[in-house]
Amino acid sequence: MSLLELSRRPGRTTFRLSRPAVSGVLRPRLLLCCVGLAALTVVVCCVGIATGDYPISPLRVVPALVGAGDPGQVFIVRELRLPRALVAILAGAAFAVSGGIFQTITRNPLASPDMIGINAGATTAVVAGIVLGGGGLRLPPLGLAGGLAAAGLIFLLAWRRGATGYRIVLVGIAVAWMCTSATDYLLTRAQLAEAQNAVGWLVGNLNGRGWESVRPLGAAVAVLLPAAMLLGRWTRTLHLGDEVARGLGTPVQLARLCLLVVGVALVAFATAATGPVLFVALAAPQIAQRLAGLSAPPILAAALTGALMVSASDLLARWIIPDVDLPVGVVTGALGAAFLLWLLVRTNRAGSGG
Repeated sequence: MSLLELSRRPGRTTFRLSRPAVSGVLRPRLLLCCVGLAALTVVVCCVGIATGDYPISPLRVVPALVGAGDPGQVFIVRELRLPRALVAILAGAAFAVSGGIFQTITRNPLASPDMIGINAGATTAVVAGIVLGGGGLRLPPLGLAGGLAAAGLIFLLAWRRGATGYRIVLVGIAVAWMCTSATDYLLTRAQLAEAQNAVGWLVGNLNGRGWESVRPLGAAVAVLLPAAMLLGRWTRTLHLGDEVARGLGTPVQLARLCLLVVGVALVAFATAATGPVLFVALAAPQIAQRLAGLSAPPILAAALTGALMVSASDLLARWIIPDVDLPVGVVTGALGAAFLLWLLVRTNRAGSGG
């Protein structure tokens, strides 16, 4: 028996090591997809850092990132613009992975955290902190608490000898409207300055983001993204249906609960950092799935697609109207709405997804 055995099939290559006993599947298309998305994200990030009131050549961005070059440019790049670019990448990845998780556990391509109430719960908690708690409360813990509370309520109301994807979606839509009504009520009770602060955050915004926004979001993504990838085997079996997943040895309800917690935590931290950036969680996993040619959204490719979407949308938001920094949520909302209409038409023609 050879140390390494390879078996090639269309679109994939399986390998098996005898020592140590390890086996797996290599997908060239998925690998190329991830490499291409990562390269595009880096290019867009460098162009975004170079863009601003004080333009910098994109070729000088990389040296400035490592502290080389003109001290003024180094300060602008590392202290003023790099945090915004990192928040865009991290938040985009978090939203996309969360969306992929929810679309998998519900087996519905139209299900995403901003559709079924998770974003709305995190938003209500953060707005409550802004309006009622003043500046003393930190937004990431509030966003996490609000997202977990909304997810717990959805899971509880959807439970009936288990929680199916269909019931999670229906209950989630109702919870989303409840949270939206609570957010609107809080805004009516807010002082003018508090309302302006909350409304500016509600549309999804990267303006003024600094290292204080990068650190908690970066720590959350560093922990939760590997967790989502480790749970990837469960996501693949859940996508086949509950009965098939049970037959393959997957603890369906435990798997769904663990994935729900990871997805909620990702979207809660991202929402607390940027506000509810709409449609990224819906569109990015579906785009990554089609680029990779797979039957379910791939976690890493979805993360890279989300990072690219938010980074490119932020760059476009600064280019649309000169000297005006539009919130990134305006661009993702406009592009995502068109994608949602296309996905609805395609789903209806296929007779799937409800």
